[in-house]
Amino acid sequence: MEKNETVIPFLKWAGGKRWLVSSYPEILNRPYNRYIEPFLGSGAVYFHLAPERSILADRNKELIETYQAIKDAWRSVERELAKHQRNHSKNYYYVVRDSKPRTAHARAARFIYLNRTCWNGLYRVNLNGEFNVPLGTKTNVVLESDNFHSVSNLLRTADLRVGDFEPIINKARKNDLIFIDPPYTVKHNLNGFVKYNETLFSWEDQIRLRDCVLRATERGASVVLTNAYHQSVRKLYRKIGQHRRLIRASVLAADREKRKLCDELLVIVE
Repeated sequence: MEKNETVIPFLKWAGGKRWLVSSYPEILNRPYNRYIEPFLGSGAVYFHLAPERSILADRNKELIETYQAIKDAWRSVERELAKHQRNHSKNYYYVVRDSKPRTAHARAARFIYLNRTCWNGLYRVNLNGEFNVPLGTKTNVVLESDNFHSVSNLLRTADLRVGDFEPIINKARKNDLIFIDPPYTVKHNLNGFVKYNETLFSWEDQIRLRDCVLRATERGASVVLTNAYHQSVRKLYRKIGQHRRLIRASVLAADREKRKLCDELLVIVE
């Protein structure tokens, strides 16, 4: 990747942090030796920082395999994605959604295709682990912002892993920077989307994450964490680091009129 070249995230992701790097870039302006992100998603912060050394992880196996395929064979992924662009239609979408490609690059292209054409870029699977989001309104499969070559170059020095956040954060050492953006769950929550997240990330996971943060900072790592701005989460991190209330626009509601400004909690521990 050329120096000062900006890489745009190629995925749309619920809870993605493009708004953070565009509205609050100063939050991430700090020195570090190695970058660690245990909930990678669309990687907005990773692409913004473009670190020379990194550990990138997520529990979503298909997601990490997509990054790996672009790292290893971005041209093949790009060619396969162009085929999806030419063939895209309602029937084709559901055929691809039900398919199980054999090669890594074809699976990556399928993942990107579904992400760009499904409803609101939502990733959701059924009890059998099968992607089940319906077709959305977007028809552009290949985007002008696509730059898989630069993504591949940036990922060359990245250690990509599938798995739980705890062993990833446990690798952090002195002068490492950990960016943590977990699925948002709260104690006694009444929020529909957060409720869905409970199956992915429980309140017990929130407590376990807090304990991981404390151990990592005791080893000399710096932590930048975003989470739900809810009294139970604020209480969980009480007396830990610096707290700040951030404002962002909600984009998940199907009805544009129901989209509104939301609060998120920022915790910085150095």
